[in-house]
Amino acid sequence: MLNAIEHTHPPPSAATRKPGYLGLSFRQLLLAAFLLIAALLSGTSIHALFTLDRMSANSRDTARQAVQLTEAAQRLAERTVAMERSARQYLVLDDAAFHDRFNEARDQARQAVGELSDALPMAPREMFSQWGLYVDEAAAVLEADSRKDKGEQAKLFQDFARLPALNERIALESRREVDRRNNALSAALEQQRQLLTAQVVGAIVLAVLLAFCFGLWLSRPMARLEQAIGRLGDNRFDQPIDVRGPADIRRLGQQLDWLRQRLADLEAEKSRFLRHVSHELKTPLSALCEGAALLDDGVAGQLSENQREIARILRQNTQSLQTQIEDLLRYNEVSFDAQRIHPVPVDLRALLHKVIDDQRLQWLARQLKVEIEGAARTVVVDPEKMAIVLANLLSNAVRFSPEGGFIRFMLTEAPGLVRVECIDQGPGVAPTDAARIFEPFYQGLHQPPGARRGNGIGLSVVREYVQAHSGKVYLVPREGGAHFRIELPDEK
Repeated sequence: MLNAIEHTHPPPSAATRKPGYLGLSFRQLLLAAFLLIAALLSGTSIHALFTLDRMSANSRDTARQAVQLTEAAQRLAERTVAMERSARQYLVLDDAAFHDRFNEARDQARQAVGELSDALPMAPREMFSQWGLYVDEAAAVLEADSRKDKGEQAKLFQDFARLPALNERIALESRREVDRRNNALSAALEQQRQLLTAQVVGAIVLAVLLAFCFGLWLSRPMARLEQAIGRLGDNRFDQPIDVRGPADIRRLGQQLDWLRQRLADLEAEKSRFLRHVSHELKTPLSALCEGAALLDDGVAGQLSENQREIARILRQNTQSLQTQIEDLLRYNEVSFDAQRIHPVPVDLRALLHKVIDDQRLQWLARQLKVEIEGAARTVVVDPEKMAIVLANLLSNAVRFSPEGGFIRFMLTEAPGLVRVECIDQGPGVAPTDAARIFEPFYQGLHQPPGARRGNGIGLSVVREYVQAHSGKVYLVPREGGAHFRIELPDEK
């Protein structure tokens, strides 16, 4: 019958565009985010390279200008010495060649002074004027016919004696100009360094923020997909799956919603199938049970001892089969009901007190002592289903505990969790049974003496309902008794 189910919900077509993602796929959005961050970092790097290249050119220009100033000052000093030497030789030897050398040295010195005057805008202008005045006076003395006059020569030598001091002042101004330019260059370099540092740090911070924002923006659809898959794994098919995000993620969400509807249909069909089978089997089983009972009671005639034994076996097995079918239906109903929970804030200690009071007659009949340890703990659960969980644990502990034994419930907390623990003094769980103790209809090796065997679904119901609350239940290894622990999420 299950194989005959029709595909009532075909796979959805391509997702329609939704705002916020521009109809792009997850890969396209990821590539766009990568390109944006790469463009930001690349732009900052290129700007830094251009800035460094410009500052390097400025540094080279400053160094070249410093060399030119130094060379011009040195050339001025050399040409001044050459002028004085040529003038003295001309006065002594009266050779026109020495006068020509004087004029050549004077022209070269004037050229050096002109270069220095142009390159030293901060230097006093009268310094260069005085230098030209002294040189012109010296030249006029050499060109005059009275150059042999002692007074004229004294005036000439006095002008030459003043030139070295002026040259030294000009050289000092040159060094000051070089220092000023170096300081300006250093200040500009420091300013650019701080600016580049701020730009690089800002670009890195902005890139990290963009990466974080893009990651958060793109991870939300994945988180919703993970939650949806988790609900499907927990057999919770009542909540539609609506995932907003990139186009391919939306298509995947629609496929998951289609799968949810298919699984819900399968669960419903399975329940209908089991109800149908139970209905079909109950009538013949009831007839068999009634017939076996009539045979055993001798209604159809006196039976021999062997015939009576066969009738009794037939009656017991038909009753056992009927009980197993009813247990199967009951477990299926519990599994289906676990999908529908209505969580509200519940005081676990108060709920546990109520469960213990409801079973007071059972544990008092066996002279058991039941205690609760731990303060009140409030959790968000379905009170009816959680009451069934606690009742099944208590019923299991009462069934396996020896008369006069002790049952202890403990309420504790762990980071993000609330724990409920049930400890009894019964025979415990055999190591070979520990892995299967929560399976439906499984009954362990250790059974209470003289007691009727259970149906094996009590702990299965505990697991179904606990998992429906996103919790877990497991057996804690312990010698002398069973120790069950339930962990529920603490949604404070």
